[in-house]
Formats: sequence, structure tokens, C-alpha cells
Amino acid sequence: MDSIVSSSTVLIRSYLTSPVRSLSPAVSSVSVKPLSSVQVTSVAANRQLLSFRPGGRRTRKLTSSAIRCGGIKEIGESEFSSTVLESERPVLVEFVATWCGPCKLIYPAMEALSQEYDDKLTIVKIDHDANPKLIAEYKVYGLPHFILFKDGKEVPGSRREGAITKAKLKEYIDGLLSSISVA
Repeated sequence: MDSIVSSSTVLIRSYLTSPVRSLSPAVSSVSVKPLSSVQVTSVAANRQLLSFRPGGRRTRKLTSSAIRCGGIKEIGESEFSSTVLESERPVLVEFVATWCGPCKLIYPAMEALSQEYDDKLTIVKIDHDANPKLIAEYKVYGLPHFILFKDGKEVPGSRREGAITKAKLKEYIDGLLSSISVA
């Protein structure tokens, strides 16, 4: 059985067009480029697997629907209290959505920073659409949205909204950590 890993855009497009039954005789080979470990993690966590049965019939198997990065855990309303409010370490909460372009744009930077600050800070993601109570409680109006929590309370002045560069994210996190005396 052949399989193709595809983003949802390609998946939708593939359902709107007729399936390919055979390749042109002019196509003799396919070039394959190896994926990086970050891409493999992303594919494993955030993509759908299309499988083709003999005869060209497609079946669709969904992988995990969670937005999960290698070092960043996605949590929901049920885990918020234990993971964020009861944590002994500072916790940076990133509110995101699967349809949010800026959220996808900063994904690689957030992944890298979660590994860099692993000993000082916990970073978690909360899906906007799946957690409406948290969105309302913390008045999240734009995405991505960041809030730092320490000792169960929101750190004043820690809110940040919108996509920014990795350097600016690092500057933002360093400033927050120094303001709450985390070396």
C-alpha cells in the first residue's frame, strides 16, 4: 500500500480533483529530499495520512488532532490548573489555533526556545477553539497570545499578542524572566 503525508490544504484539494490513476510514461523518477527532525515531528503531530488501496481508492486515517510540538505540550481546560496554576516553575502559555497563520509562522521559533529555556521555564500551548472558557477568562482577543504565569498568578505586563521574530521572542522571555528573578 502506498501512502502520502499531506497538509490539510492538499488533502482538501485532492478531494476536489479526480484521483490520479497512473503516472505519465515520461515520469521515470521522483526526487526525494530527507526531512529534518523538526519536520518529522511536525508531520507526525500535525498532518493527516492518506492511504491508497489497490484500484486507486483513498482512505483517510487521522493522526493526533492536537497541536503538539516536540518540546511544547498542548493542554486543555482540564489540565490548566495542575499544569499552569500549580506549577513551581514559571509557565509561558501560548494561545493558538490550527487555522491561525501567525501561529504557524512562529512555530519553529517557539520550538527552539522551548528547548533553550527548558531548565528555566515551561512552555505550553492552548488551542483557542477547544478551550472557550479559558479564552473568555483570560480575555484572549488575538492570536498568538502569550501570558506568563508564576506561583499560580498572571505576571503583570506579561501579555503579548501577535507573531514576532525569534530574536524578539527571546528578548520578551528574557525580560519576563529577569522581572520575576529567574536566573
